Amino acid sequence: MDEMYENEVFETSSPKTDRYFEAFSKYVTDVDMNAIRKTVEWAKTESVKIHDTETLKKIMGCIDLTTLKPTDNEDTVLALVEKVNDFDNIYPDIPNVASVCVYPCYAGTVSRSLEADNVKTCCVSGGFPSSQTFIEVKIAETSLAIHEGAEEIDIVQNAGHILNGDYETLAEETDEIKEVCKDRTLKVILETGAIAKPEDRMKAALLAMYSGADFIKTSTGKEVPGADPESFCIMCQAIRAYATETGRKVGIKAAGGISTVGDALVYWCIVKKILGKDWLDREHFRIGASRLANALLSEISGKETNHF
Repeated sequence: MDEMYENEVFETSSPKTDRYFEAFSKYVTDVDMNAIRKTVEWAKTESVKIHDTETLKKIMGCIDLTTLKPTDNEDTVLALVEKVNDFDNIYPDIPNVASVCVYPCYAGTVSRSLEADNVKTCCVSGGFPSSQTFIEVKIAETSLAIHEGAEEIDIVQNAGHILNGDYETLAEETDEIKEVCKDRTLKVILETGAIAKPEDRMKAALLAMYSGADFIKTSTGKEVPGADPESFCIMCQAIRAYATETGRKVGIKAAGGISTVGDALVYWCIVKKILGKDWLDREHFRIGASRLANALLSEISGKETNHF
């Protein structure tokens, strides 16, 4: 090798970049899609077997009840919160939802009006849904949401950074936002529908956890395809590997187009298969949904219900 070229290579290598590849070296980032597909097929079969009232109640308690419409306003958000507040009186034997998830400008509206026990105020933040904005804006938006009462924050990884291998920027952004969140729950959305390669989905999941995510989440459900069981399996495998390596249990959230009870049960079964029963609670498993809550209530109660 030419000496000048050799020196050039040495001088342009980045220790910061190297540390992410060093982190990846601790894990198997290649994905066996045949095994993934077998797991999904198993989950679809198993979901029929466990389609019972008790399981549906548990899933109900893991829902992040979501309204992220361009037509949202204070009146519509307040109306949704009132339905959550009334839920325990109307359905005393069914767990209430885990959180109410809104745009950050409605964090105060939710936090000030939410009376239901154990239901959190959740906000999307960080340039949702594309993540294409300045880190200063992401930090400011997150800080304002927390100041207004947000207890959980859902941000979006910049999928473009995964696609061009800019792991340093991606990880540092998540790390900075986690610093703002402190002990509040940070869910990092991978937007798996925008990431074609299974190996890149695995790396996105590992980077999010490596940078402080308390949950990793499939999708925004806005600009690209939402949750799919195959990507969800890959994320569960990443969580299992990360927990084995570090001892830290990171949660998982499926979101984007999940509206049927059957679909919800498939995701429940995937978690049970790959991560185990310890992940099957609202501290470690969530489903982001708007229509699913009514579908679950209808099946549990045995009659058509449109409470939400």
